[in-house]
Amino acid sequence: MTVVGPFGLSVRDQALEADVQAGLAAVEAGLLDATKSDVPFITEAAQHLVLAGGKRFRPLLVMLAAQFGDPYAPGVVPSAVVVELTHLATLYHDDVMDEADVRRGVDSANTRWGNSIAVLTGDFLFARASHTLADLGPEAVRIQSEAFERLVTGQILETAGPTDGRDPVEHYLDVLGGKTGSLVAVSCRFGAMMSGADESVVDILTQYGERLGVAFQLADDVLDIASDSHESGKTPGTDLREGIPTLPVLHLRAAAAAHGRPEDLELVALIDGDLGDDERHAEALRRLRAHPALEQARRDTVRYAEEARAMLAPLPEGYAKAALAEMCDAVVHRAG
Repeated sequence: MTVVGPFGLSVRDQALEADVQAGLAAVEAGLLDATKSDVPFITEAAQHLVLAGGKRFRPLLVMLAAQFGDPYAPGVVPSAVVVELTHLATLYHDDVMDEADVRRGVDSANTRWGNSIAVLTGDFLFARASHTLADLGPEAVRIQSEAFERLVTGQILETAGPTDGRDPVEHYLDVLGGKTGSLVAVSCRFGAMMSGADESVVDILTQYGERLGVAFQLADDVLDIASDSHESGKTPGTDLREGIPTLPVLHLRAAAAAHGRPEDLELVALIDGDLGDDERHAEALRRLRAHPALEQARRDTVRYAEEARAMLAPLPEGYAKAALAEMCDAVVHRAG
């Protein structure tokens, strides 16, 4: 048994291991090539997060989905480069919006070079993703553009907040379907589609990816509160400090509104106050970690991961299917 991939995924088949390792190595080379510019400073900024590493969650899914067709098909690796470039570009923009200081254990681009350079570098990465995508054909361009529209729409809806009368938790889960689920779904779709897998398999893996992507983000929400280290690649409590609504906080607010318990109302007031103060921030984290809302968010993570696993049922048995099922376990383990 060999361990590969972003979550220590155990691969029990030598052929699958070889395909995945070779594919991820080719993606890494493709990312470095796609982020080179004739202007050295642009190369430095564009490769900042590439060189910082990361989970390569989306390229791994491309490689696993491609196992249901021809994993050596010429479009598989470029499509993985496209989805990872798109993801990286969104991180540059997210860090500006969130005023984040750290990303993947290094200074965020906006901290190092300022907001304008960070935004423009994200735009540069989008442009390079589009350049690679153009060689994959009009259907790939359409799929990616629709996913990108969903991603941006999800970000806008998160920023705007729920409309009057809309359940904030339901709104948030819809936001995550766009912000995160859409690109993870495309990762699975591209891997299957580029490998020449049957259309039914492409559809199954797309639906699997959508649900896995939401579970993945929910696990990040839990980690932002529960982690004592830098497991998520960000400073723990970053989303909390920046006032970004995540599922544990939304569950807390719902409990406070429904039951009016003094301790819940006090915690909501603390979170709504100035968390720029380190002591207040630490107190909010401590109390949220002990609150049932965090466990409720963990249960939601498990639910989406199990829905993803259930989508795999019609696929033929084999090591690739087992690896995709294990991804569900790995995502849940992150939130454990």
